[in-house]
Amino acid sequence: MNKYLSLFLLFLTFNLSAQNKTFIVVDKNGNGDFTTVAESINSLPMFVYERTIIFIKNGIYEERIRIEQDNITLLGENRDSTIIQYNLLREDWNNNKDDIGPGVVNIFGDDIIIENLTVENTQPQIGPHAFAIYGMGTRIILSRGNFISKGGDTVSLWDYKNGMYYHNDCYFEGAVDFVCPRGWCYIKNSKFYEHKKTASVWHAGGFDKTQKFVIVNSEFDGVKGFKLGRHHYESQFYFIGCTFSSNLADEPIYRVTYEDTTRNRPFNWGAGYYFYSSQKAGEQFDWLSNNIDSSPEIESVDQVTPEWTFNYQWNPESLIPTKLKK
Repeated sequence: MNKYLSLFLLFLTFNLSAQNKTFIVVDKNGNGDFTTVAESINSLPMFVYERTIIFIKNGIYEERIRIEQDNITLLGENRDSTIIQYNLLREDWNNNKDDIGPGVVNIFGDDIIIENLTVENTQPQIGPHAFAIYGMGTRIILSRGNFISKGGDTVSLWDYKNGMYYHNDCYFEGAVDFVCPRGWCYIKNSKFYEHKKTASVWHAGGFDKTQKFVIVNSEFDGVKGFKLGRHHYESQFYFIGCTFSSNLADEPIYRVTYEDTTRNRPFNWGAGYYFYSSQKAGEQFDWLSNNIDSSPEIESVDQVTPEWTFNYQWNPESLIPTKLKK
């Protein structure tokens, strides 16, 4: 065989082998395939058809990443000791844009799982927009993780047409609207902490009347007088079995409007703020009382499952926890 052809075949075999690798180890100390998360993602082909697990060993990874491929799992070694962090205000990125994106982790692919790690935007100001997670993909799972910022919009997943987001056993921290999905979102067994006397959660569901934000068996706390939620667009909120600290303000979820009416979003479907079996420490508020029976979409609270939330188009709980091959 021609030696040049042999070399080409060897190169092709090596290249295909690298592209087909579905388990990658990142270790900042050099005991893995890569020392940064960004390098591991950049090593992947444009199209990833089989789920690829990027296992990130303990350490602080001072970097921002962009995920454009589908079917990627970022799996940390330890929830509290595997940390991806960066200091970045949204305003600073707007003034000096790059191709990575305005968040610490920027998701532009579909079917992404981020599990068992911490993502933190370390900018120190309380209030201004500072994304930990930002993206436009759909079928995104955050599981057993900490997602932290002192700014607003900590977790901002914004595919307003097709976005489906599932979060389980997570800790969310931030200021204004710090968990603010567009589309369909289901969160369970999670904790929320609000740094400012502003709304903790926000929802936009104006593209499809079935778009909703469901929060189940979760805890809310924050500075004294923090508010629960608000919206600008059409929206639906469901709180099932949630608990609220005594610091919660006596202000129901509300729609934001402006004196300049040209800034107001359409609001034709009416308010959708539903509660069931929710408890608050200290003084009880009437607006937290059970009213889920008034939802036109359900006959029983037992219907409120992830699959129901996503109109039976997606079953995220079949995908986690990620199991590593021994």
